[in-house]
Parts: sequence; structure tokens; C-alpha cells
Amino acid sequence: MIPSEHKENAPTDLHVGIITTSDSLYSIEDDKRDDKSGNIIQERIDEAGFSSERYLCPDEGKQIRKKLLELLTDSGVDAVITTGGTGVASRDITIDVVSDLFDKELPGFGELLRRKSYGKIGNSIILTRATAGLIDQKPVFCLPGSPDSVKIGSDLIVSELAHIEKHARE
Repeated sequence: MIPSEHKENAPTDLHVGIITTSDSLYSIEDDKRDDKSGNIIQERIDEAGFSSERYLCPDEGKQIRKKLLELLTDSGVDAVITTGGTGVASRDITIDVVSDLFDKELPGFGELLRRKSYGKIGNSIILTRATAGLIDQKPVFCLPGSPDSVKIGSDLIVSELAHIEKHARE
């Protein structure tokens, strides 16, 4: 089949978990918190007609892993998108936690994100370890925390999510 035929048979009613990992946001009171990157992801998910639920975690491996596994096994999500923790700082551990759980990696996602981000972000894009993969046949995408990168990454994800989901279920 060609990609357009695959997309015709793809699911349209998807539920996406969104996890923002950020020590600084986690420490702010709820009513004063402004999760710009999480907001962008949710807007893109809403625009695509998918439903979502959001969570915030500190940059703590056990908490990130626990929330991710809860979403994938107990909440009925079809996919998860994380934002934050993809850099090279010592507290940037999202990639380390999530990639250890991948059954299959989707390296093309990170490659394409970096390529498309270069014009907007510049050379600093080499600092991101953004990636994607499948955990228990569910797509998981790890985006940087930068709102500019999240805009680009969310557009990539949303445009192919149903198609990826279709193949992940096979």
C-alpha cells in the first residue's frame, strides 16, 4: 500500500498522554504555572480532533517512569508525548528513562525534528536528544522543552500519529 492508503485505514479517535518534565515548573504553584510547551502540544492534539490528558513531573527518573507506565497501561492512552529533559544537562534524563523502555526505536523522528528545527533553532539543535519509539505497541515521542522545537515536533507528530498508530497496532 502507498502511504495515503495506509492513512485512510488509520484510527481517528486517539487519546494522547502529555507529560512535561521540568523541575522549575514542578516547583511553581498550579495557579501560577505556565507550561508553554505542554500548552502547544495540547493545542495541536485538540486541533487534530484527538483527546488528551496532561501531567507534570520533576526531572526524577522514578517519577517519569512511573507516570509513563501508568499512562501506557492504565489510562487508555494510544500514544504519549513528553516535553523536556532531552538535553545534555545532568538533570536532563527523560531520554534515558524512556529509551530504556522502547521495544522499537523510531530514529527518523529525532532526525527529522533536528533537520526541520535547524532553520529556526540554529546550531544549538545538536544539544537535543529528541527521539521516539514504541512501548507495548504504543508510540512515545520525546520532545525538547523549547516552545519553538515543540511547535515543529508537535506538527510532525500530529500529521503522522494516526498512521504510526495503525502500524504500531499490527
